[in-house]
Amino acid sequence: MSLHEIKAAGSKRKKRKRVGRGHGSGTGKTSGAGENGQRARSGSFGSVYFEGGQTPLFRRLPKRGFSPGRNKPAEVNLRQLTVFDDGTTVDIEVLREAGIVRKKDKKVKIIGNEKLEKRLTVKAAGFSAGAAKVIEEAGGKAEKI
Repeated sequence: MSLHEIKAAGSKRKKRKRVGRGHGSGTGKTSGAGENGQRARSGSFGSVYFEGGQTPLFRRLPKRGFSPGRNKPAEVNLRQLTVFDDGTTVDIEVLREAGIVRKKDKKVKIIGNEKLEKRLTVKAAGFSAGAAKVIEEAGGKAEKI
């Protein structure tokens, strides 16, 4: 090996493709974009998941597993409990009949810290700290089930 045979080490970086620089550039007339069509146009060509109008794969497959919003309790504000008479026992069935919670709701959580002037026995899956305090100050009971 002689001094004149030594070559410089190649760069670690690959040169970027310079598009739109004429026929002699190696990318030719259409600058590497093909002939016509959506992907040959400038700008965006839609979502990664777009399949040309065909129903996308993630919509064709069945959905399984845990969904974080599914088992959340329905939240009922103390303001909504003012429709009940003094001394009423309020549970999920009574709330369903009054139209405050939906049929599909399995649990109820009482929230809020507004004034409550009625003495109610409230049975629910959960209470906020303020709601339980207000119910008991009004002379009622906050029973967790």
